[in-house]
Amino acid sequence: MKNKQSYYSFMLRLWQMGRVKPYTWRASLEDPHTGQQRGFADLNSLLKHLLLLTGGSDPSEIEENKDNESKQEIP
Repeated sequence: MKNKQSYYSFMLRLWQMGRVKPYTWRASLEDPHTGQQRGFADLNSLLKHLLLLTGGSDPSEIEENKDNESKQEIP
């Protein structure tokens, strides 16, 4: 994704797969201007795509930072 935009618009669809907890969530994004759709096998994949699209961090890095912050002692 070479050219980063400053505005994105998508139709987001979320649905559960399976009948036993924990449910697997699936997702899709549709560009309303082009009709192009992109599917995601889980919410982490969706989040990773959005973060990469917008120049954000990888979700695993965010989780690692959160874990490290919670382990730091407050003086």
